[in-house]
Amino acid sequence: MTRIGALEAGGTKMVLAVYDGDGQELERLTIPTEAPEITMPRMTGFFRDHAVDALGVGSFGPLDLDPASPTYGNITTTPKLKWRNYPLLKGLLDGRDIPAAIDTDVNAAVIAEVERGAAMGCESAVYVTIGTGVGGGVYVGGRTVHGLLHPEVGHMLLRPHPDDPNPRGVCPYHDGCLEGLAAGPAIGARIGGDARDLPDDHPTFRIEAHYLAQMCVNLILTVSPQRILLGGGVMQRAALLPMVRAETLRLLGGYVQSPAVLEHIDEYIVAPALFPVSGLVGSYLIGKRALEERG
Repeated sequence: MTRIGALEAGGTKMVLAVYDGDGQELERLTIPTEAPEITMPRMTGFFRDHAVDALGVGSFGPLDLDPASPTYGNITTTPKLKWRNYPLLKGLLDGRDIPAAIDTDVNAAVIAEVERGAAMGCESAVYVTIGTGVGGGVYVGGRTVHGLLHPEVGHMLLRPHPDDPNPRGVCPYHDGCLEGLAAGPAIGARIGGDARDLPDDHPTFRIEAHYLAQMCVNLILTVSPQRILLGGGVMQRAALLPMVRAETLRLLGGYVQSPAVLEHIDEYIVAPALFPVSGLVGSYLIGKRALEERG
C-alpha cells in the first residue's frame, strides 16, 4: 500500500499524518513546535516508522521554494529565530531518497480547497488565514504562485481606519500592513484585551472588517481570483464574514462589474470547507503530486 506523509508545520504546533494513495488518513500526530533539535527527531521518526513513500510539507515561512536552489525547502527569515535558515525539507528526509515537495502552509490550504473544498471548480483562488499572523495562498492555472519568493499577502500595506487607536499596527517590519492591523495580536493591542470576550457589535470588528475588505479589494484587482476563502482563528467569529463582504462591495464602488461580486458575493468570499485541516490535506496533495511526478 502506498503511504504518503504529510506535515503542516506551524509556529505553535506540528501536525503530521500518513495517508494512503486514495487520500484516506491512516495516522495523525500533533506535537508542539519547539527548538529544531527537539522537534525534528520526533518528526523524522514518525515518517520513518510509517515507511512513507513520499512526503508533502506545508510550512510557515518565508521559505526557499526554488527546486533548483541548493537551499530548496529551507525556512529562511522567519521571526522564529531557532528555525531561521533551517533546512526543513532536507532534515525531514533524513537521507531518504523519496519524492518530496514543500510549499507554504497557506498554499497547501488553497490546494486542498481547490481540489476538495470550497473552491472546487475554480481555476484561480486565494486562501487567507487570519490568526496569530496573516498569510495568503494564491492558486492560478493549476499551481500555487511562486516567483521572486512567494506571495506574502499578510504584509500588503493598507490605509488606516480613521477610528483605529493603533493605526500603525503591531508588525515589527512595517507600519500599517495587513498582519500588523488585522491579525489576532493587532486586535488585542487595539482593545487592550481579549477580543473573544467582546460582543459582535463592538466597534473593533467594524475596523477589522474594513481592513480585511481592503485586502479583498486588493486581491480582486490584482490576482482576480474566482473565489476568496477566509479562514483562521479570527474568522471563527461568524458575524465578521458578512461584514467583510458588505465592506468589500462598498470599497469596490461598482468598479468590478462581475455578477460573481455584484450578485453572488456570499458565494465569492467564503469560509473554507476543510478548516481546520485544509493545510494538512493540502500537504498530502503536495506529496501525492511529488510521487506522481517522480513516476
